[in-house]
Amino acid sequence: MPDQSRSILVVTLGGTIAMTKTSGETRGVTPRLTGADLVAAVPGLDEGTAITVEDFRRIPGASLTVDDIAELAKRLREAAATSVDGFVITQGTDTLEETAFLLDLLYGADAPVVLTGAMRNAAMPGADGPANLLAAVRTAASTDARGLGALVVFADEIHAARHVRKVHSTSIAAFASPGAGPIGHVIEGAPRLHFTLERHRAVPPPVRPAVVEIVHTTLGGDITVLDDLARRADGVIVAAFGAGHVPQTWVEPLQVLTERIPVVLASRTGVGSVLAGTYAFPGSESDLLARGLISAGPLDPYKARLLLLAHLRAGADRVTVEAAFTERH
Repeated sequence: MPDQSRSILVVTLGGTIAMTKTSGETRGVTPRLTGADLVAAVPGLDEGTAITVEDFRRIPGASLTVDDIAELAKRLREAAATSVDGFVITQGTDTLEETAFLLDLLYGADAPVVLTGAMRNAAMPGADGPANLLAAVRTAASTDARGLGALVVFADEIHAARHVRKVHSTSIAAFASPGAGPIGHVIEGAPRLHFTLERHRAVPPPVRPAVVEIVHTTLGGDITVLDDLARRADGVIVAAFGAGHVPQTWVEPLQVLTERIPVVLASRTGVGSVLAGTYAFPGSESDLLARGLISAGPLDPYKARLLLLAHLRAGADRVTVEAAFTERH
């Protein structure tokens, strides 16, 4: 059971968990439910806790922006400095893995931040939102979750933001941590952590806008995808083949690009690390790293983008950016 007398702030952003339709409506669902509606649908949610609700956004997850999440991180830091013991963030699952990782980068305080949502909206039989919300509140109220950064609770599994990914488009068990597994489970209403992870330093708040693009390698992919990136982007993530490989035709353009802006080498597979010195052909990981590309290590392209973007928005120089990626290897 949760620790007694814990103050939990539930912050809603919208998404499927907040979607339903009005009586007689035949079209698809839209975000209509408030935080108060979500909380009221879960009997016993406030057992041992004092629940406060804040409607921060009411939009689909696909429409959230980096600025939205930066503003949310600021709000959480402010609340954590008062009497709030933990936070639950409800949002759409489309971007939940990215929101979780970005909050993990920007938040910095010890009070738990737990993200959750739903795969079945409130108008569907077997809607999973209430159960996910209950498990998330129980986790946020646990002192064992303090200092762990952002967590994702879904289908009674507890995932670390750095590992979690949405791995299915419709399943109620849509979230997993490939290559790592969940760090815990919610069992009989109580969160049980199997292990914890070392927390990385928070990235300073943003001071300027920045643009980071992801470029995906594909079989026989056209080299023109690299055109004009130095002009319109402040950084680039290369979602490379396998352990960090690109077509030979990409090598020289990437070297020119990395002389102007940070270029990070990630694996498009999503699981496993970029290698450092196993292969030596043109376009291999060792060739590209020798030409100045920065290894993303185990980070997938989407998380690598957010790490680079957060640091560039904070005004970091190249040395700081390289150090931020190196400490995650």
